[in-house]
Amino acid sequence: HNGREETTTMCLIPDVAEAIRVPLVAAGGVGSGRAMLAAMNLGAEGVQIGSRFVASAESSAHIKFKNEVVNAKEGDTTLTLKELTPVRLLHNRFYQEVVTAYENDADIKELTKILGRGRAKKGMFEGELEDGELEIGQVSSMINAIKPANVIIAEILHEFRSAKQEQAKNERFNF
Repeated sequence: HNGREETTTMCLIPDVAEAIRVPLVAAGGVGSGRAMLAAMNLGAEGVQIGSRFVASAESSAHIKFKNEVVNAKEGDTTLTLKELTPVRLLHNRFYQEVVTAYENDADIKELTKILGRGRAKKGMFEGELEDGELEIGQVSSMINAIKPANVIIAEILHEFRSAKQEQAKNERFNF
C-alpha cells in the first residue's frame, strides 16, 4: 500500500500471501464489497478500509475535504513524495508545488521544506483545499456520498455477500 515501487494491491496480495504464515489484512483500493471479495480471493483474510471512511459522517476530516473526496474523479490523485514517505494526493495547488519541485530536480531537503509542518492537518482537518496536503486513495473516485459509518459498513457487507453469492452461481467460475 503506497510503496515506493508502486506495487498494486492485485499483485501484492498473492505475493505476500505466499510469503507469510499469519493472517493477511489487505489495504489499498478497498472501498466496496466487490473489492473486499477480490482481496479475499487473492489470499487476504481481511481488509483494512481507509479512504471510504474519510467520507463518513463520523470522520474528523473537514467537511470541505470530505466533499473534495466525494467529487474526486478517476485520475484526480497521484502517488508522490516517494523519497520521503510515499503518499497519494488529490491534485491542488500544494500538489502542483510538488510537481514543479520534481520538474526542477528538487532534492529531499527541498521536498521536505515544501511539505513543511502541518500541511496534512491544514488540508484534511482544517479544510484548506489549495495549500493543504489532501491525502486520499484512488478509490476516492468511487465514493459518491458522505454517509454514517454504520451505513457504509452495511452497504459493503451487503455488496460482499451479494458478490460472493453471484460468484458461486456464475458458471464462468465453475471449471
